[in-house]
Amino acid sequence: MSLRSFHSAANTFLSNRRQFVLGAGSLALLPWLGQCVQGATKAHASFTKDPFTLGIASGDPQPDGFVLWTRLAPEPVGGGGMPNETFEVTWELSEDESFNHIAHSGKTFATPQLGHSVHVEVQGLPADRWYFYRFQCGDAISPVGHARTTPGYDTMAEKLRFAFASCQHYEHGLFTAYEHMAQEDLDLVLHLGDYIYEYQANNQAIRQHIGGEIESLNDYRNRHALYRTDEHLQAAHARCPWLVVWDDHEFDNNCAGDISEELEVNPEDYVLRRANAYQAYYEMMPLRPRSMPRGPHMQLYRRIPFGRLANFEMLDTRQYRTDQPNGDGLKPMNDASRNHRNSLLGDKQEHWLMRDLIASQSNWNVLGQQVMMAPADRKKGDEQAYSMDQWPGYTHSRDRLLGFMRDRKVPNPVVLTGDIHKNWVNDLKVNFEDEKDPTMGTEFVCTSISSGGNGKQREDMAKVLTSENPYVKFYNAERGYVSCTVTPQEWRSDYQVVEFIDKPGAPKVTRASYVVESGNPGAKPA
Repeated sequence: MSLRSFHSAANTFLSNRRQFVLGAGSLALLPWLGQCVQGATKAHASFTKDPFTLGIASGDPQPDGFVLWTRLAPEPVGGGGMPNETFEVTWELSEDESFNHIAHSGKTFATPQLGHSVHVEVQGLPADRWYFYRFQCGDAISPVGHARTTPGYDTMAEKLRFAFASCQHYEHGLFTAYEHMAQEDLDLVLHLGDYIYEYQANNQAIRQHIGGEIESLNDYRNRHALYRTDEHLQAAHARCPWLVVWDDHEFDNNCAGDISEELEVNPEDYVLRRANAYQAYYEMMPLRPRSMPRGPHMQLYRRIPFGRLANFEMLDTRQYRTDQPNGDGLKPMNDASRNHRNSLLGDKQEHWLMRDLIASQSNWNVLGQQVMMAPADRKKGDEQAYSMDQWPGYTHSRDRLLGFMRDRKVPNPVVLTGDIHKNWVNDLKVNFEDEKDPTMGTEFVCTSISSGGNGKQREDMAKVLTSENPYVKFYNAERGYVSCTVTPQEWRSDYQVVEFIDKPGAPKVTRASYVVESGNPGAKPA
């Protein structure tokens, strides 16, 4: 589909959407809609089924607050099961789990326009403080979650503990990794994309999707809800605040900006599907209302500081990229992949990121993003094969960003990556083809939670990759996540793996640990 066709369809969509909003009294897309329709709000609802089947979550913490999330859904994979009415929801914060002493509380509204989800922006709290939280709607009380404010902007925190994960195909296996993650003492969790998969049900799967490939808003809502019914995923969300960004499967495989992977796609259908995917994603994530989509557009890139210890730049490498210039398979790099006109971030996001990095006073500057930055040649000898859907397909865009961070002396750049269903540790260089080019940063890549099914160590492949790519320090193909411990002096990444996901009970094993010393780029075995 051409760029012109997409923008024409998008403009038509937004025009029609705007007319709908105005016709509904300018309320249809507003997170505070319930404030305008309190006369139609149910304040004393009575439920025959638990409306909190999808659990609770917190996200995007700042020194003075965070976002609290839930969604009322007594029939989670049946459209939610809520009537077409607005419901009053009470939220409470407490410094003790018994809620004997309520520190803060308030009311919000769950509206049918947003799938009866709520996104509460709690503000005015002390910095660096933990709270318990819960919701109540009528006679129903939610599970209890754990949220925190971050250290003050000028505070050098002594330590940060967080985990990052990606790629959790429901049909490929159990979310055992989240069972272990929920037991860790963490300040944050980063999810780097592929939270859901859009594919139709596979009758041979370990557990099954419902229905065909998803396209409508109700389809996307139900698919998200199916994933969120997983008890281990709910426990990990309840454990601490999350920072979320998407990859492609939250919408459509290998989407590239305004371009579909499929050649023959009706532009208007594509725009509508993207709008449906974006709205459902917003409804199901602990995001601030400013992230609410405008039809087929949604700004997800943002900055989350953890005092002066770490600065998290959460990036979107899907929505703004140019089409894959050399296709999206495994190929040698060529003139198309090196073309300076191609961009993975888009001009606006790239300029925002560069301005933010220049202004950063943090000791560690972290890019939370989706596709692998280091080029990994997967072929022995002179033959080459790089992933064109990743940064190697946008070589000039990557080199420009890495060169900027090197030349501007951005302190301790660390790139966190998902997408690829494998564990990697990579040194980052401006010129990867020159072995003498100095290392200027480190990339830690997490494997999948479940995508790809049971994994294995693949020592044979590790030997090929590390010999063909001297900047690749570690490779592993098991399932799991990465937990990180960050201090002003050192960054440590522990690669946590589970040996099987086709049945319950897999223990967690720390397969490898790598450290980076502050001021000394490059990862070394711990």
